[in-house]
Parts: sequence; structure tokens; C-alpha cells
Amino acid sequence: MKDSRILSTFQELAPAKGTRPLRKMPEHVRAHELVFDTCQVGVVLRAVLFVQAIVLVASLFGAQSWWGWLTQMAMLTGAALPAVLAWLLAVCMFKRPLWYLPMPLQWTLGVALGALAALYGCALLNWMGLLEPAPWLGSAASGALVAAVLVAGLVWRARARTPAGTTAQLAELQARIRPHFLFNTLNSAIALVRAEPAKAERLLEDLSELFRHALADAKEAVPLGQELELARHYLAIEQVRFGERLRVEWSIDETASRAKLPPLILQPLVENAVKHGVEPSPMGAVVRISTKRRGSVVVIKVTNTVPAGSGAPGHGLALDNVRQRLNLLHDVQGRFQSALVDGVFQVRLEIPV
Repeated sequence: MKDSRILSTFQELAPAKGTRPLRKMPEHVRAHELVFDTCQVGVVLRAVLFVQAIVLVASLFGAQSWWGWLTQMAMLTGAALPAVLAWLLAVCMFKRPLWYLPMPLQWTLGVALGALAALYGCALLNWMGLLEPAPWLGSAASGALVAAVLVAGLVWRARARTPAGTTAQLAELQARIRPHFLFNTLNSAIALVRAEPAKAERLLEDLSELFRHALADAKEAVPLGQELELARHYLAIEQVRFGERLRVEWSIDETASRAKLPPLILQPLVENAVKHGVEPSPMGAVVRISTKRRGSVVVIKVTNTVPAGSGAPGHGLALDNVRQRLNLLHDVQGRFQSALVDGVFQVRLEIPV
């Protein structure tokens, strides 16, 4: 039996004696890595709508009629929209250099870029003769203030990722190595050691891979192919336990395997399919996992038949966990849907490539 592969998993998880731990990245870098990630569609959309709302309200001051209000709003939009887009583009371009700076300096540069972007918008109106004399100081101050609000929103969004990711990782870790599942796996391996040693070896190797992924260092995103491989190990273990009651069908599009997902996000969906589809039914169930690339979007489906009916309803914590983590990583570009239709429960994910 190839014990070295199994034991190496646990050896890699603990530091060797006499060795120094790896030097960690500075705290401000790890905590605020994605603060200025303004290249995402959701961030751009919210920023533009926020600035446009300010323009809408500001246009009310001094407007004597509806036509005057519309004219004023159109003029201010001509300055505000190019300014906010210029700020978003500049921040997106410089997000890597900003990544390494202390947080106070990141704030300062973000606000300064906002002031410059506002001056750019004011200059456009002045150049077209729509704003004379040009309020340079007021434009710079308003741009700095709006930029400060946008930076605060980005910081809040970045900090929201950390506790959600940590909680999700702990929840998935507990689900994967829960005593019930672990004892069932070890008992199955013990029963196979003498009768089918090769099968017992594969079972322990699959278990070691689950531990390897569960206890590895947390990452923001991993390839879809890695998540599918983890699901294969889990289903191989449950196949030994349920035998013919667990029928697995795969439909994998290899061109979609590089799409990015939060780590350990596909696993709870597969566990749910086994727990609510196979476990409560004497006849078992069919679990289907499919991936398909459609242009710039990858569609992932995890379905299971429910021969015994809907069964006892769960709390939906795993599904909510997946939905929240997908939203934090891909924002409006990621979609999550789940439904029970005609005895088949389906979870559908859409992620950008």
C-alpha cells in the first residue's frame, strides 16, 4: 500500500521540527488586497449610480422649472460622468501599486485622484463654454469628497469578504471532517483492508485529499477544475458507503475548468445532494454534476433526484453560504439559483470566465 502519499498529507499540514514558519505578508496587504478592485462591473455600476444620484439632487438647487432642472442635470452629468469613469479607470490601473501601500496612504491617493478627476470634468465643461467662470476649487473639493465616500464603500466591501470567507471555511471544514462522516469512512476502510486492500487504499487516498484541501491555506479563488477534483474524491468515498444507491453522472466541459470559484464552494452542494437525495431513500438517487461554457459565462449545475419526496426540509445554511461567497467574489456577474421541480433538486451557478 502506498502509505507515503497518505501520510504526506498530514506531514505537510504541520511544520517540521526545527524549521521556521513562513514569513507572512504584511497585515495591511492581506486585509486590503481587493480594496481598489474597481474593474468589476458591479463596482462601476454602483459608483456611477451613486454619483448620478448626487447630480440629480444637486441640480434641484437653483432650478426654477422642470426644464431648468433637466438642463442643469444634463450639464452636471456631462462633467460628473466622465470624472467618475476617469477615477474608476485610474484606480483600476493603479490597483497593484496601491496594493502594497499602507491603508492611510491608499485613502490619501484615492481622494487625490478624485479631486483630479473632478478637475478633469470641470475642464471639459469650461472647454465647451458651458461653465464660465469655472469653479476649480469647488470642483476639486466635491471630487475629493465623493472619492472619499467611494473609497469608504470599497473598504467596507473588502472587509466584508474576510469574516464571510473565514466563517465559510470553518463551516465547510466541520462538515467535511464531522465525526459521523469520518467514522463511516474509516469503518469502510477497515472492512475493506483484508477483502479488498486496493479499494481500501483508494478510499484512504481520497480521504487524505479531502483533508489536504480542507486544511490548506485559504485562497480567494481557485480553478473550477480543482473544485471538481475535490468533488470526485468525496463522491468516491460515499460510493463505497452507499454502493449502487449512489449513481453519479458527470458532464464536464474542459474549456470551463479555468473559471474561478471561492474555495470549498462546490463541496457543500455535492454533500447536500448526497444527504438529501441518496441518504433518506432506500432506492438511492442520481447525482448529476455538469459544467458548460457559454461565451464568457460558465454554467455549473448540481442536481439530485429525490425519490423519497422532498424529505425533511433543511435550514438552507449551506446554500446561503454558497450564495453569499459567490456574490462577494463575482458580485453581479455571479448568479445562484436553486429549485425543486418534479422530484429533481437543482442548484445552478453562473460565473464569469
